[in-house]
Amino acid sequence: MDVPACLGERAQLEIIEAWADDMTIQIEPQHALSPSEIDEIEDRLYEHNSYVTGCHDGQGLGFVIRDQLGRMIGVAAGYTWAETSELKQMWVDSSYRGRGYARALLNAFVTEARSRGVRRIWVASYDFQAPGMYEKAGFKRMAEFEGWPEGHINVLLCKTLSD
Repeated sequence: MDVPACLGERAQLEIIEAWADDMTIQIEPQHALSPSEIDEIEDRLYEHNSYVTGCHDGQGLGFVIRDQLGRMIGVAAGYTWAETSELKQMWVDSSYRGRGYARALLNAFVTEARSRGVRRIWVASYDFQAPGMYEKAGFKRMAEFEGWPEGHINVLLCKTLSD
């Protein structure tokens, strides 16, 4: 839909809203989004969030450990944006746990985040995962969500990085 640029912003918005009100939408189930669809959603959210905040410095942040055959046996993956970081995935293959790999990945993640000027790192960990490891690394419990999943607790932790 083309809206004349000569109209004021308010008039343009009213035309677009009227057009949108007349639109018929269809909601369809889509329970297995493809990686490219998820990437598109992430890109659109980032565009909006960057526009609103004025922060356009988002970058992926991740480290992988591989065995002698090149198979991934551990990963720490997340991002940095607006002086904040989120560790979204931390995983070590069960046959390699207890060797300090998770702590090494976490240390690498924190070091890189700090080098990017990050002030806080956030992570969520279920009670049956590794909240204790994060606490030993200086993360503080900020919230606990009981019953997520049922019978367990989802723990939200944050580490504040000093200058």
